[in-house]
Amino acid sequence: MKLTTRGHYSVKALLDLSLQPGYGPVSTRAIASRQDIPAPYLEKLLIEMRRAGLVKSIRGSIGGYQLARDPMKISLAEILDAVGETIKPLPHHQATPAQAEDWVTFTLWQRLDQKLKEALHTITLADLYYDARSWQASLGEEASFIV
Repeated sequence: MKLTTRGHYSVKALLDLSLQPGYGPVSTRAIASRQDIPAPYLEKLLIEMRRAGLVKSIRGSIGGYQLARDPMKISLAEILDAVGETIKPLPHHQATPAQAEDWVTFTLWQRLDQKLKEALHTITLADLYYDARSWQASLGEEASFIV
């Protein structure tokens, strides 16, 4: 699976939001600065994720974006779907019965593709949050985080 910049930045942005105390609103500029994402590009991604119900926007001087749901209820598949990221299986071709090896490898890749999709639906933003915090703790770092 190859994750595009869209998908990568979207996951980074939501993970950044999940790391904020109380999941309070965070400005696009703050996220962009911490995660080294161009702010105009990030704004477009956050709008798409708002339309998908993953984040909500708060207007005003102390506004910004915040998670719309608990991180345990946001899967990686939802994040990727929200920004139009798709998991593409192998190109469609038919394995011939005469080529058992082709058939076996073809079905193997189909099964791996299915397992990857299942994993994306079961791995949540909370899982990534705890991975990030564990990594930070192992390095003796505080709450600052860059994905």
